[in-house]
Formats: sequence, C-alpha cells, structure tokens
Amino acid sequence: QVQLVESGGGLVQAGGSLRLSCRASGRAFSSYVMGWFRQAPGKERELVAAISRSGGMIYYAESVKGRFTISRDNAKTMVYLQMSSLKAEDTAVYYCAAGQIWTYGGNRNQYNYWGQGTQVTVSS
Repeated sequence: QVQLVESGGGLVQAGGSLRLSCRASGRAFSSYVMGWFRQAPGKERELVAAISRSGGMIYYAESVKGRFTISRDNAKTMVYLQMSSLKAEDTAVYYCAAGQIWTYGGNRNQYNYWGQGTQVTVSS
C-alpha cells in the first residue's frame, strides 16, 4: 500500500509556471506506475501525464504536450509535474495516483491509490 500527498498548487497568471510535487510513503514506490490526473468542475477526471516505474516511458495528454513535464525520483519516493505556459483551461484539482499496470494513456481504473488533490487556478 502507498499513501500519496500532493503539494505545490496555487493561483498563477496565464503563461506562468507551477511545479506540483507528490510524496509517496509506504514500501516499493519504484514498483508503481505514477500518474497525474486533473478534474475541473463539471468534468470527468482525466489523465494528464503518466510515468513508468523506471521513468523510461512517459505519456502526456495532447492538451499538455510540450508544456508539462512529469518526472520521478525513486530514491526520494517523489513524483513531479512541471507545468509551464499555463492556460485558463488548466484550472482544476490535480491528483497524484499510483497503479501497477502501464499502458500508454490508460485511465483512472488502472490506478489504485490516490492523493487528496491540490488546486491549480490559472487566471486569464
């Protein structure tokens, strides 16, 4: 089992940057696929980015390609989401998630553990 705690959300102007962090506790962090999801009001939770156990495979949603970067540090049991060139439509609650099945893309059903979420608000 793994517990996840996100941090780094906040209010930022359009065009700005934020870095989200997710700290994992529990054993075998390196055995988990990690993902960042987001959910805007009235919308479904969507996968934004995912990274494989070793970091060798990465997925980005089309809407964030070229602007967001996911990374992980297995020694520190951390996963990050660097967000740049933020847009108003990036406003959402962002969730860190852990799962054990890697597919390119994937969905929330493949993730077993979730953080509490962190709010990102981009003002236009």
